[in-house]
Amino acid sequence: MEAALVGVGTGVMKPLLSKLFMALNEERSKLKGVRREVEGTREEMSNMQAALEALADAEQLDHETRAWRDDVRELSFDMEDCVDDFMARADTKEDGPKGFKGFFDKLTKLKPRHEIAGEIKKLKARAIETSKRHQRYKTDRLSSDSTACDIDPRLHPLYEDVGKLVGIDGPMKHIIEGLKNEDSSSKQLHVLSIVGAGGLGKTTLSNAVYHTIKKQFDCSAFVSVSRKPNMRKVLREIAKRLEITHNISDDGEHLLIDTLREHLQNKKYLVVVDDIWSTEAWKTIRDALPNNDRGSRIITTTRNSTVASLCSPQGDYVYRMEPLSSADSRRLFLERAFRSEDLFPPSLEEISKMILERCAGLPLAIITLSSMLADKPAEEEWKRVLDAIGSSLAKEAVVMTKILSLSYFDLPHRLRSCLLYLSAFPEDHIIDKRSLIHKWIAEGFIHEAQGRSAYEVGRDYLNELINKSLIQPIANHQSDELYDEVAACRIHDIVLDFITCKAEEENFMTSLDDGKKVGRHKVRRLSVASRTNEMDSVSGDLSHVRSLAMFGYSALQFPAIGVLDFPVLRVLDIGECEIVKGEQMANIEKLLLLKYLRVGAGLISTTELLGGIGKLKYLETLDMRGVEIAKLPSSMTRLQRNFVS
Repeated sequence: MEAALVGVGTGVMKPLLSKLFMALNEERSKLKGVRREVEGTREEMSNMQAALEALADAEQLDHETRAWRDDVRELSFDMEDCVDDFMARADTKEDGPKGFKGFFDKLTKLKPRHEIAGEIKKLKARAIETSKRHQRYKTDRLSSDSTACDIDPRLHPLYEDVGKLVGIDGPMKHIIEGLKNEDSSSKQLHVLSIVGAGGLGKTTLSNAVYHTIKKQFDCSAFVSVSRKPNMRKVLREIAKRLEITHNISDDGEHLLIDTLREHLQNKKYLVVVDDIWSTEAWKTIRDALPNNDRGSRIITTTRNSTVASLCSPQGDYVYRMEPLSSADSRRLFLERAFRSEDLFPPSLEEISKMILERCAGLPLAIITLSSMLADKPAEEEWKRVLDAIGSSLAKEAVVMTKILSLSYFDLPHRLRSCLLYLSAFPEDHIIDKRSLIHKWIAEGFIHEAQGRSAYEVGRDYLNELINKSLIQPIANHQSDELYDEVAACRIHDIVLDFITCKAEEENFMTSLDDGKKVGRHKVRRLSVASRTNEMDSVSGDLSHVRSLAMFGYSALQFPAIGVLDFPVLRVLDIGECEIVKGEQMANIEKLLLLKYLRVGAGLISTTELLGGIGKLKYLETLDMRGVEIAKLPSSMTRLQRNFVS
């Protein structure tokens, strides 16, 4: 059973369980009671594996089948937690043989040996019951309609395809001409707003304009805001892009505004403010950008006409995005799906027209569908896609949701977990490539394969998601080129909404922001974002959380981040927190299963953290970028695994 048990595309049982089963079978004379229970459990889980794989590709499930699937998924999570916990407890002794033999030698000497057999017996009983329900519901009759196929992991990422801009010449020319404004007021600050529905390409257009004209200005910045912005972070990001070099990490909004105004007072600047949702956010940003009679320009993008009118009170400076024309839609579709119109088979002409009608000129919809169909030349596959996305009379949001659902279920199982994991990040968040891949590794989504390291495999997974147009690559910030070596990625808010709903539906990730509470179900992965320090403490059962990511002021909502609340934690990311108290890191060494740890400049004191970090035997990744440390403790040499900092 080396292949991991698959649960609805989220990979809830890793090879760890099968290795433990094999090792138990080898040690028959030592833990006979445990071995019998494990063998029975393994048999039941093996019987359910095929049905789970079929369910992973079914978009619609009846209530009974969905309940059975959810029970198996939760059982798999609990099994893995049990196995990992016992392995960690057995590995705490230093002497004795190494490897699995050493593990079982020590395990037989543990005092609470009966607890192991008792816990596994309970898991076996749950497995038997769920197996009986499976037979009653006959879920094994489900067949998969998925056409997911593996992509060569060595496929070179087609970043140039993502960067091809279709139907943009006219809008670019119009906007650049509007920004020039060669009349007597040309030295005045002017604001041009781009307004349009989600998925129309506002960010792409504004980014292209920005890179075309930014050299005409003394300094420039491109920042994203999002629906629920942390305005301090937004202002700091503007300052960073404008190359304000002195330390502003602790400055409040008013001080940041003063700093920006002073820095820009005598400069001709260009600032693009992407994805503004509220008038309040715009007013804060506008206060920081002075009208200095230097010919400065601001470009904003928004879905809200009211916000656009406030940003640009003169109607001449509001540009309304329109869907792509039929010709541009076809051109974009063919370039993405076939790389060239010459390679387009005539037999697909009529069905491609019908598919494009459903896309309604939305670039995001066209790119997502064409990326999925790129390796599917059969006409019947295209007909299936056409049937799946429904009527051309449906609203844009409905069509986009259907397209994203189709693209999600088209992914190989191994990529679905990686995509859903991105729901942990706030909207418009810049996701560092290296950190993301190390998190995937710590979660067990990625393993070494065919002589290639886990990191190399993870990099291929990221490239595949980029090629599927489900995430957007971000070039190295040091480069002046529009598209260069990918250093980070981001996810479109429409895609983020979709995967957030999917992740919550499968209890894969629970995302909380201001005003939300943990539900009653077992939370397996938790992401908490808070824009203020006034949010109530997070309450609820956190004992099953294996991944915890916190942003903004959310760390203040946890009295402590220790073993009492998070005994099975594998991934802890507090690198984006504004404030983390030193005492919250007390007893960090008791997080026996921790594999990934990231802290940032918000950590007030490092004493507690450094005092226990050397005892984290399973730690694989330690990221302390931004933390000021005079000297690393000698205990760091005890770390038995590779780590990066």
